[in-house]
Amino acid sequence: MTDLTTKTIAELREGLGKREFSAVEVTDAYLQRAESAAALNAYVRLTPEKAKAQAELSDQRIADAEARPLEGIPLGIKDLFCTEGIETNAASHILDGFVPPYESTVSANLLADGAVFLGKLNLDEFAMGSSNETSYYGPVINPWRREGEDTKLTPGGSSGGSSAAVAARLCAGATATDTGGSIRQPASLTGTVGIKPTYGRCSRWGIVAFASSLDQAGPIARDVRDAAILLTSMAGHDPKDSTSIDRPVPDYEKALEGGVKGLKIGIPKEYRLDGMNAEIDAIWQKGADLLKAQGAEIVEVSLPLTKYALPVYYIVAPAEASSNLARYDGVKYGLRVHDDNIDEMYSKTRAAGFGKEVQRRLMIGTYVLSAGYYDAYYLRAQRVRKKIADEMAKVFEEVDLLLTPSSPSAAFGLGEKSSDPLEMYLNDVFTVTANLAGVPGISVPAGLDAQGLPLGLQLIAPAFGEETMLRGAAALEEAIGFDAQPTEWWK
Repeated sequence: MTDLTTKTIAELREGLGKREFSAVEVTDAYLQRAESAAALNAYVRLTPEKAKAQAELSDQRIADAEARPLEGIPLGIKDLFCTEGIETNAASHILDGFVPPYESTVSANLLADGAVFLGKLNLDEFAMGSSNETSYYGPVINPWRREGEDTKLTPGGSSGGSSAAVAARLCAGATATDTGGSIRQPASLTGTVGIKPTYGRCSRWGIVAFASSLDQAGPIARDVRDAAILLTSMAGHDPKDSTSIDRPVPDYEKALEGGVKGLKIGIPKEYRLDGMNAEIDAIWQKGADLLKAQGAEIVEVSLPLTKYALPVYYIVAPAEASSNLARYDGVKYGLRVHDDNIDEMYSKTRAAGFGKEVQRRLMIGTYVLSAGYYDAYYLRAQRVRKKIADEMAKVFEEVDLLLTPSSPSAAFGLGEKSSDPLEMYLNDVFTVTANLAGVPGISVPAGLDAQGLPLGLQLIAPAFGEETMLRGAAALEEAIGFDAQPTEWWK
């Protein structure tokens, strides 16, 4: 039998429906592969017993002709999603031993559609990072390597465990979250497809919060069709989340047909940064040419406020993180460093429980929210954010989609940028604007650089324009024909 882990979600769905193989066989194949790839550190914990029980139930439902949309499909779950009865730490020491008594809405939706959960995936601590080097459990290793080198590379962040696991075929697809680019940037660095939906399209309930007005769940998958299939199951209104939007969820898989003929696609001139990597620029031009050849109209557009997106993000996000993470004090759950003085207990617990990057962002956030600085920093940043969102909405009156690079570079070596927080923050330069504006974006593999590493292109759509975005992404994917795979050096 062909290695079942080489099949896409769509292919697995078809094969399971025809009884060519069983859900238990598929699950066993993925568990064996995941166990053999411990060197990648993509999973923080596998849950084989639960996975096999879920697979057995799926086989029974398929036999009874009661298959659900994701029946028997093995997924990895980013360890930011609370999973009932399975330890959830957000890759932080401060949440040691926390076992949620409830299921996040997104993971519950996937379970209700028949998915099998293989385990919890590694990430940057509390999703704060662009390289998956801030995890308490150690960095995830990108399955891709530079040609002729054995340097360990980042899979991107914060959803590095999700992107690495999908790229290395350790799961058929994975959940992820995107606050400033944490789905699209790791997808770009690993040759996978990642979707950040419109803010409010997927419920945030049961997801450990980083920055509540920016966080959004989405899928990472091997191709655009698989990502669309997963998003259809993940999305939906949730009365438990006050920011969840009450509108019908389309069948995103059906949206893949139709191509880009007649669509107007904008190229934001401000995204052509000084000193931009020539290979990134070339792949961007190639993407535009391919879409034009398929009948799209390519036009240059201007988003002059783009240059303020990163400064605004790194005020708003730490401010919200400072508020959200105040709850971790050693009293109710997780780590507690004992001291007879309660103030000292709070201080010691937080000092021991949070890593350096989280502490850095909490300090920034607390500072910009403090008396005397709130108006000067946080309030001003929110005003600029509104202007950025308005500017993008105005551009979408002229074009259907925007085409940009996903990341300013290919995967870089672990430790190459971690000593310079500002350079690390620049990894989100092409992605963060979509979060500030609340609009959807998708990263699609677009080719390899001179060192044999993946590069991605991003399509951005207006709010709730996922169907048009997926049409464009499917057309781009077909035209590019990306089929490269990492060498399995970790075995």
